[in-house]
Amino acid sequence: MKLKLLAMAAIGFAASLSALTASAQDALSTIMARKSIRVAVPTDYPPFGFVGNDMQPQGMDIDMARLIASKLGVKLELVPVTAPNRVAYLQTKKTDLTISSLGKTAERAKVIDFSIAYSPFFDAVFGAKGLKANSYEDLKGKVISVTRGSMQDEELQRLAPGAEVKRFEDNNSTIAAFLSGQTQLFASGTAVASAIQQKNPSADLELKVVLANAPCYVGVGKGETQLLDKVNAVIRQARQDGTIDNLSRKWLGAPAGELPD
Repeated sequence: MKLKLLAMAAIGFAASLSALTASAQDALSTIMARKSIRVAVPTDYPPFGFVGNDMQPQGMDIDMARLIASKLGVKLELVPVTAPNRVAYLQTKKTDLTISSLGKTAERAKVIDFSIAYSPFFDAVFGAKGLKANSYEDLKGKVISVTRGSMQDEELQRLAPGAEVKRFEDNNSTIAAFLSGQTQLFASGTAVASAIQQKNPSADLELKVVLANAPCYVGVGKGETQLLDKVNAVIRQARQDGTIDNLSRKWLGAPAGELPD
């Protein structure tokens, strides 16, 4: 009986140890064992991520996700996200990475880690050519649409506290609010405004005020150093061999140039 109890205890201990090992397994090992990587990407934010005429996701962020998956030798699983939930999906381990035109902020750095930059990104306020709004002071009292939780949302709060900001849950709604006349201006990236102009050549649109140059980074789970190192190695090599510049030309219309670490 004692031997039987000891054997059962040993089995239970081994099972507990196995469970602890699995739960403590780092993200990179999990990805390699699973043979797939789940990446949060935008599908409403051209040219970084959007659904093409073939109903397939495409854009700068999509191509970066494909590059990283290819270099790791694993299958890519794209997980559509919006600006408000792209960090939360990473925190709750619904995704392994977030590649969603993500800017680096001190607040975000408390809960996730960041790769080196893979793409340039200028934030700005856009509006009709006849509207006077050439400085932060000019934005006072102006109605501006912005995507909730985005970098532009944070920048408007800091740089133009007197503006009347209307927040929307996704980028399509933010742009639609401006195009339908619900707001006088909208805050977004220059590449996004360029894509809007291409789709709507008659749109009365020009850049009014630059908010920031906020390069894009890959979001990685906090403390996942092995995965972060691997992602950084892929990006660094892509910078050196011209892949990043080629992707930037393809989607943003210009080479990426010098990007910060």
